[in-house]
Amino acid sequence: MQTIIIGHRNPDMDSVCSALAYAHLKRVTGGGDVIAGRAGNTNERIDFVLEKFGVDPPALFTDLSPRVRDVMQTRLVRVLDTEPVHEAMLRMESRRLRGLPVVNADGQLRGLISGIQISKHLFPHGNGAESLREVHASPSDIVEAFHGKALADGPEMDTPEDLILMIAAMSARTFAERFNRYEARRIVLLVGDRESILAEAIRRKVRAIVVTGGMPVRADLVNEASRAGVAVVSSPHDTATTVLLARGAVAVGRMLDSETRNFHPDNPLEEAREIAAASGTFVFPVIDEDGTLVGVLSKSDFLKAVPRQLILVDHNELSQAVRGADRVPIVEILDHHRVGGFSSPNPMLFWNNPVGSTCTIVALCYEQAGVEIPPPLAGVLMSGLISDTLNLSSPTATATDVRILQMLASRAGCDAAQLAEEIFSVGSPLLTMTAEQAVAADCKEYEEIDTRFSVSQIEELSFDQFAENEVKLLAALESLRASRGYRFAALLVTDIIRQNSILLLAGDEVFLQRIDYPLRSPGVWRMDGIVSRKKQLLPYLIDRLSHAGPG
Repeated sequence: MQTIIIGHRNPDMDSVCSALAYAHLKRVTGGGDVIAGRAGNTNERIDFVLEKFGVDPPALFTDLSPRVRDVMQTRLVRVLDTEPVHEAMLRMESRRLRGLPVVNADGQLRGLISGIQISKHLFPHGNGAESLREVHASPSDIVEAFHGKALADGPEMDTPEDLILMIAAMSARTFAERFNRYEARRIVLLVGDRESILAEAIRRKVRAIVVTGGMPVRADLVNEASRAGVAVVSSPHDTATTVLLARGAVAVGRMLDSETRNFHPDNPLEEAREIAAASGTFVFPVIDEDGTLVGVLSKSDFLKAVPRQLILVDHNELSQAVRGADRVPIVEILDHHRVGGFSSPNPMLFWNNPVGSTCTIVALCYEQAGVEIPPPLAGVLMSGLISDTLNLSSPTATATDVRILQMLASRAGCDAAQLAEEIFSVGSPLLTMTAEQAVAADCKEYEEIDTRFSVSQIEELSFDQFAENEVKLLAALESLRASRGYRFAALLVTDIIRQNSILLLAGDEVFLQRIDYPLRSPGVWRMDGIVSRKKQLLPYLIDRLSHAGPG
């Protein structure tokens, strides 16, 4: 079972850094296969911090919905299209399978072969009965099918060809009459100890003679056959059994079902389940982009549990989670935001602590476990804490955050004030991003009072770049709102030096009229002293929404 520790979409510093550090703690305390993940791209500040402390970024996951690869069988039982049917039958019988995928020499899927198809070949109905005597196979495959012993070899025994099975259960005269119906070099004659018929078959130079029942053959007849280029084979079985087994020598590729429903390993499991439920097929091959068989799915495989579970950090609302999170077991949540109506069918660890950052909670987890934080990860946790609390200046910062930051600084050997200055001086969003990127970079979706909306935030060292970007930011907000069907979309631009913000809103006029902060320009308000989305802006917007009424 793999555990992925992952933050919210549009990851910020806190979500990335807390995932990295908590994944390390889980691994060193026996958590097994645990990896850190992120649900979107990093930004310049995050990249700066990870490079500074020499830590690799978390793995990128944009969709964790269960996939075909999660439950498909990879220990494959298959058959080559050139192998004889009897080999396919043996594999199916030994493993109690109803069919097998058929591949070529390069491992690419050719189709499926089932027990029903084989039985139709061995026991054709009605007008197809005449085909019972026809076999497309090499003489060697026919001999192998009934475990025969070669007494005299013929030419090109390993080359598949169209052959006719003929049983000499008749007088020599009748045999001679029937013999004339077919081309001699296509005939595989099955006969007992009828020496006159053996001699006639050798004289006519049939393709091969199969002496059934393990009957002895005179040496002079064997020598004569060898000189004539006629293969002579001894079968340990009686004639009826030998014929039946010989028909199993036909190549699998001549009877496969090529109209097969295939899946790709990355196909969504739910879609594959719906297709399989409506199909009468017993097994579904899984192929890659090159058509190579990489797995199979049976209908029972859809009952398997997906070998993956999630730990959410820095969020608890599924609307903010990585796509597919609602289809994967969530076993833990570490967060410092409001509880957004999350429910779980199973008991789980849910630590919601009203501190300034999830990195603070992760550091507390290390303390509880008695595990020392490696210096690079201490620096990473410092960065997440500093970023989320604006270096403890945010109203969300608590005494616990102050103590944890001091501990992390000591462990990392890093000055918190200097690190904060370095972080906030990197990558001004208004200078380095397009308006669309700035709006989406740290965007969270919410649903309150039956209303869906989003709140984004960017942090700047000043508002110097704001005026020339204002119109573009408003247009980007409106585009986001319209594309996702929100009642409104908000962007908080925060000056982390002066501890003030500017609010931009795109939405319906009824709601916008409820905003009672000083209006800077249409859709733009000055919010002095407001720096926290979580503790200040979000509660205010929800209150205004309740006064605006339904949209």
